[in-house]
This record gives sequence, structure tokens and C-alpha cells, in this order.
Amino acid sequence: MEKFVSADILRERFSQAMSTMYQQEVPQYGTLLQLVADVNQQVLAQDNALAERLTATDELARLSVERHGAIRVGSAQELSTLRQLFAIMGMYPVGYYDLAPAGVPVHSTAFRPHEGDALRRNPFRLFTSLLRLELIEDRALREQAAAILAKRRIFTPRCLALIEEHQRTGGFDEQSAEEFVREALETFRWHRQTIVDRATWEALHQQHRLIADVVCFPGCHINHLTPRTLDIDRAQALMPEYGITPKAIIEGPPRRQVPLLLRQTSFK
Repeated sequence: MEKFVSADILRERFSQAMSTMYQQEVPQYGTLLQLVADVNQQVLAQDNALAERLTATDELARLSVERHGAIRVGSAQELSTLRQLFAIMGMYPVGYYDLAPAGVPVHSTAFRPHEGDALRRNPFRLFTSLLRLELIEDRALREQAAAILAKRRIFTPRCLALIEEHQRTGGFDEQSAEEFVREALETFRWHRQTIVDRATWEALHQQHRLIADVVCFPGCHINHLTPRTLDIDRAQALMPEYGITPKAIIEGPPRRQVPLLLRQTSFK
């Protein structure tokens, strides 16, 4: 029997390929990765107990692996196909988030592995938001946005064929696995030009900048990736020394002596 490439390996290769692509698209992200690696190395050198604890829990080996990315799609059909694509990599929808109360016209879920062994191998997740067209107040503009989304194809024909192949055969050999990662990556690539005219862009942007970002491009480009730092305050303070302009503040609660679920920052 031919041995299939595991979902964990596919997810690992995909997240690495996405990181490489994003560093090419946003060079400052590569600088941020180096900054975070330097900060983590300093923290571990100064805190032997932390280094031992991370080693004992298998956290140290995957410290440099990006944990989180985010994308946005425009239609239920696009989301459905993404669900099938992510399932091939052992990533499944976890949680539901309605961001409309915060003024963002989307609702979201996070695709990630949920088995312990898979999380230890590669915990990468993609926070995936679906545009809520019904929140566009202007009816004509809402219908125009729906028509634009109905025509676009964010997956390559070969990617769709590979998804069908996986569903039919139950897995990928090495050649198909490499091709799948390459073709899937195209869905998340940045495109310099929109698929609409300037007037349409401006009308959608006036409704909400996120609506324009989702509707007006030929793909659901990755809009951020997130490395893990052991000292976010130090990373924030050092950004200017690395030629990066940080956001004004770190989002989340103040620094405390207990583990926190989330503190985050970024660069402008």
C-alpha cells in the first residue's frame, strides 16, 4: 500500500511556505521574526527555569513556529471550500466569533488541529472571517458586492482538483503533497491590483475598509502572521532599534506574574 503524507506534515509544510511568502510580501515581517528570535534567546539565557520547563513540555522545539494567521473570505462557498482544504491539513473549525458588535462586519472561526499530538507537532491555526454582506446598508452596493464575489475564483483549478483527489483517495503521495502546498498557497497570495474599478473600490471602502479589502481582490490574501515571543514588552521596546515602527500600545491586559491567554502587538 502506498504511504500517504500525514496531515501534520502537510500543515507544517504549508505554514512554513506561507511564512516564506509573507516575508517576501512584507519584508518587515522577516525583521520581526529575527527580533522575536533574539528576544526569546535573551529570555532563555536569563531564565534557566523557564528554559527547562519549555524543554520538558516540548515547547522549546516549536517556539519559533508561527502559531496564528488571519484571512477573510467573501462568500459561504469560499468558506466551504476552505473548510475542505484545511481538513486535508488536519485543521478544523473551533469556536464562533461575531465581530459585528465591535463594528467589524464579519463573523469568524479558527481552523486548527485539536488533537494533542497534532498540536504538539504543529499548532498553526488560521483565524478565518466571513464577510456579512447584509450589513452593507446601501442595497445597490450590497448587490454589486455580491455580484463581484459570485464571479471571482480564489482557488486555482488544480487546487480544486487536488482537493477532490484527496477526498476520493484518502491521501496524497509525496508528489501530490508538494503540489497541493504550492497550489493552496496561491489562494493566500497578495495581489497588487483589484478586480474592480476605482469608483467601486472607493464606494466599498467608504462603507468599511474591510469590505473593500475582502471584495475587491482576487484572493483572500493573508493579512497577518504571528510569531510567539517570551517577552512581548521587550519586543515592543526593541522594534524601533530594528527599524520597525510599533503600534502605540500592546493590546490586552498589563503585564502580570501569571500566564495570560493573549497579549498582542504589531508594527505599522
